[in-house]
Amino acid sequence: MIKICKENKESILRRIYNGTFDNAVFSISNLVDNIILSMHKNGILGCLANKLPDKRAHNTTIPFELVMALSVAAKMKTNTSISDVPYAITDHRVLAELGYNIIDTRKKLRTGMMTESSLRFLFGKYEAKELFKSYNEIVQEEIMAKLDYKPNIHILDCTELSVKLDNENYEKSAITTNKYGDVDRGYKLASLRGIINDTGIIEEIEFGAMSIHDLELSRDMLKNTKVFNPGDILIEDRGFIDRDLINYLKTERKVDTYVPLKSNMNAYQIAIQIAQEENKWEPHPNRENQKISFVPNLKNYWWSDIVKSRKKYDNNYDIEINSCVVWDTETDNYFVFCTTDTTVNAKQIITTYELRPEIEEDYRQLKDFWKLQDFKSTKINMIALHIIMVLFGYLFFQIYTLMPEGEQYAHKSLPVILKNYQPTATPYLVFYADDEFGIFSISEIIKLYPSCNTVAQQRLLKVLE
Repeated sequence: MIKICKENKESILRRIYNGTFDNAVFSISNLVDNIILSMHKNGILGCLANKLPDKRAHNTTIPFELVMALSVAAKMKTNTSISDVPYAITDHRVLAELGYNIIDTRKKLRTGMMTESSLRFLFGKYEAKELFKSYNEIVQEEIMAKLDYKPNIHILDCTELSVKLDNENYEKSAITTNKYGDVDRGYKLASLRGIINDTGIIEEIEFGAMSIHDLELSRDMLKNTKVFNPGDILIEDRGFIDRDLINYLKTERKVDTYVPLKSNMNAYQIAIQIAQEENKWEPHPNRENQKISFVPNLKNYWWSDIVKSRKKYDNNYDIEINSCVVWDTETDNYFVFCTTDTTVNAKQIITTYELRPEIEEDYRQLKDFWKLQDFKSTKINMIALHIIMVLFGYLFFQIYTLMPEGEQYAHKSLPVILKNYQPTATPYLVFYADDEFGIFSISEIIKLYPSCNTVAQQRLLKVLE
């Protein structure tokens, strides 16, 4: 029998004295549990339940915060099945901090304190849009506000989430030809990554079918996101090039864009021509075989669609852009990176843009280790639930590395850390009796032992042995 237990050390103490406790186990430390514990102590874990309503009609004796904590912890331990959720936290300190714990009186964890069917029924009450909206609101309005995170550099990118091509049951999925020329089925996730110190957090997401163009999936998010503030920087890949949107971000949101130009663009060709003619090359700040040149005032060579529709150039509409031309002296290839920030030089342009690969590393880790696209259901709301819980787990880890207790793991990935991490037994015992539990140090038990009756002493010796 699995019971949900509430902490009551005083009551358990009386049961220890007379030997009538039900069970006792040692506490085992685990890095993921340590992260969850840190999130709870810093008030982050409670944020999850603030914006996502508890839709249970019954069984509300299990705190909704605990349901959310278990769901995120399961993803952090790469347990992607919903049946793994009830057993996701094994560190008794964590559940004790949450105020609740579990006990298996049969000593066989075959069923959970929350059954898989009950979890599916609960999560089935949420719509996909509601779940994605809750992620954005929780991150921005709760977590970032609580931690006073205000990134001023944001990176935009999209990633494709593939499913089985021949499975038509995946709700709202689409078939398309991917960038490698292969036919694929699935979804697409757009993300804004905010840079904080030497790491970053995924601060906003948008979700759609794989067939949607990256820019169209992201457009409304860029126009309306709450994470942008005047003076911020947005870094994009060339797949997001849109002159009208860049104009809008600069004039309406006061956000400067950094983006590489495509080789078939007039501005790209003019910038290279000017750089070659001026022949004022500087060393690339990070790459030995490349040189850079500053080419300003390119707005006349890149017209927005609105200006094009007027069939004549309007010098007052399109905002100014400057560029950094990169020359690879080994291959004799050229690259052009432009920005709407007219106060920076070539070195600053290329140094800023080279932050962009960080979001690609996010996606690599999320797919390879965190199993972002390992969907156990074809239902769109369950897919959404899996995605946001994985993202919350990844967010917790990133936040943890910014805190004193986790700074030793900065610049490292969780899979590498866990590979070398050794769980250890801690000098604490958890005693259970009926629907209550209490945590005691071994030294406390040793001091209690002489005062206990004979039956209690025999039971305590058996526990310690």
